[in-house]
Amino acid sequence: MAIKKFKPITPGTRFRSGATFDEVTRSKPEKSLTTPLKKSGGRNNKGRITAFHRGGGHKRKYRIIDFKRDKAGVPA
Repeated sequence: MAIKKFKPITPGTRFRSGATFDEVTRSKPEKSLTTPLKKSGGRNNKGRITAFHRGGGHKRKYRIIDFKRDKAGVPA
């Protein structure tokens, strides 16, 4: 792993360094372990706006994470 140097923004980070996790991380998540995240846009079951100034934004995904790690053959 490569070593990452931090910019001295505060006195605590002046001589700080850390590891980069480029070898163990991916840029995109596993597609079979993601589901679309539904957004309501501030509307209820009748379709009327009940919470104002909501909506829009970037499309997001929900990651399914197995924290128990008790299944075999699952990619993550």
